[in-house]
Amino acid sequence: MTQVRNEQKKLLANALDRASTACFTVGIATPVAGYLYNIGNFGMVITGGRLMVGIGLWLFSAIALHLLARRVLKGLVP
Repeated sequence: MTQVRNEQKKLLANALDRASTACFTVGIATPVAGYLYNIGNFGMVITGGRLMVGIGLWLFSAIALHLLARRVLKGLVP
């Protein structure tokens, strides 16, 4: 039964880590690319301050999910 629990915990940790990667991609990489390359006049639609606040919130979310995944892995039983 311990192996099953460990595998379930690893799957949960992987899902949380993938969610953190998605937060980074959707909330940070995409808007920064849109701002830098001015895709669809993105640089004129959103101000630099709003972009920084959004990036900060998405970065916080990504870090929180990653740390949560690490915490789940600490619950593995040898």
